[in-house]
Amino acid sequence: MRYRPFGNSGQSVSALTLGLSYRDIAHGPDACSAIIYAALEAGINSYRLRDASPVLAEVLGNALKHVDRKLVQVSLTLGAGDGRRGTDRDFSAQGMTACIDKALHASALGWFDQVFLDQPGTDELPQSSLNALKAMRATQRVRLLGISGDGEVMDTYVSTGAFDVLVTPVHVNSPWQVRSRLRAAREQDMTIFAYGYFPESLDTAKKAERIAGEDAPAKRGLFGFGKPAGRAKNDPLRGAGTFAFLHRTPGWTAEDICLAYVLTDPSIASVTIHAEDVERLEILARVPDRDLPPGLAAQIEMARVATAKAA
Repeated sequence: MRYRPFGNSGQSVSALTLGLSYRDIAHGPDACSAIIYAALEAGINSYRLRDASPVLAEVLGNALKHVDRKLVQVSLTLGAGDGRRGTDRDFSAQGMTACIDKALHASALGWFDQVFLDQPGTDELPQSSLNALKAMRATQRVRLLGISGDGEVMDTYVSTGAFDVLVTPVHVNSPWQVRSRLRAAREQDMTIFAYGYFPESLDTAKKAERIAGEDAPAKRGLFGFGKPAGRAKNDPLRGAGTFAFLHRTPGWTAEDICLAYVLTDPSIASVTIHAEDVERLEILARVPDRDLPPGLAAQIEMARVATAKAA
């Protein structure tokens, strides 16, 4: 595992963050604990509770109780409920304070290194709530405040300067708006965490080839004539200028390439992964130690340019 500077704190964070949610304890606490232990053995020191489930917080706290608390970083996501169906988004001062208190009590972790707000709308986060979080930060129960999500509202929150951490989806085909957001966050000295490195639009060879590719439906003219659908399946140039190569690179899976590519950005402190079992965790944990094959970064950029032209 490789480690990166965590903002200006002087601390280091593992290149990968293990994301945990309520569904990870669906098969029982022991199965979830096994994944956490495997992450520790792989050198991962960053853990993100993607919802405010006290049960999940307790499982994580028990797994980390034999580790020096100062050597691991744990973050809590607020506003996403406790992971169960029907739970409401709650960004009130009272609601968020209660979530933090319950999670801290259940986990016995003492403090949360970061608390992330799950993309609150412009009318969902009153000033009183932000003041409550700042008060908890002042008492060291919460060390840093972050904002998580996608969409235009994220740009507004970044510009306020009220948050220390930005958590946003980043992948090989991220639009210019995301790249602009990352630049703005760096200018605000925010620490950046990434997630969503392997979007559904790229998770199969067929989808990857259709992005700005020749295999996309042809545009028809007024009388129904148009460009042919694309190259033959056995044509060696089939998929050129698309992301099809992600699924054709020997020794690499498409997900591994996408994860490794995001990790090439030095401004990103850590990338959040999810593993439903120990085997998958171990596979993903090996990616930070691998270098992308020569020429692959150039292929990604060419596919990005082709996508931008087609948009």
